[in-house]
Amino acid sequence: MGRIVALDYGKVRTGIAVTDELQLIASGLTTVKTVDLISFLRKYVSEENVERFVIGEPKQMDYTPSQAEELIIPFMKHLARTFPEVPIERQDERFTSKMAFQSMIDGGIKKKQRKNKALLDEISATLILQAYLNRR
Repeated sequence: MGRIVALDYGKVRTGIAVTDELQLIASGLTTVKTVDLISFLRKYVSEENVERFVIGEPKQMDYTPSQAEELIIPFMKHLARTFPEVPIERQDERFTSKMAFQSMIDGGIKKKQRKNKALLDEISATLILQAYLNRR
C-alpha cells in the first residue's frame, strides 16, 4: 500500500495531508504556496510511495460547485498529466475550514497562532483526508 495525499487547494496556498502507508491515519504534512505545489509534489512522490491524490471539492450548500472549482479543474488536469500513474479522487470539503478553526480552538491553540492561514489549510487538508478514509 502507498500513501494517500490530500490537497486543500487554494489560489495562494495549498494545505497537504498524508496517510501512513497502511492508510489508517491522516496527518497534516505542510502548506505550500500553490505556485510551488507541483514541484513539491514531484519531490514528495519521488521519495514516497503515493497511491492516490484526494482533492477537496468545494460545494455550495445546494451541492452546486463553488467558484473555487474554476481554479481546481485546470490544476487537476495538470496534476493528472504530471502524475499519470496516480489516480485522483475528490472529497466534499464543505465546512472543513470551520471545523479546522474549531479544532484549533479545541486544541488550545492561542489566538495569535489561529490567525496562521497556513496551519488552517493544513488542518483542512487533514479533515478532507479523514473524511475520505471514513467514506471508503
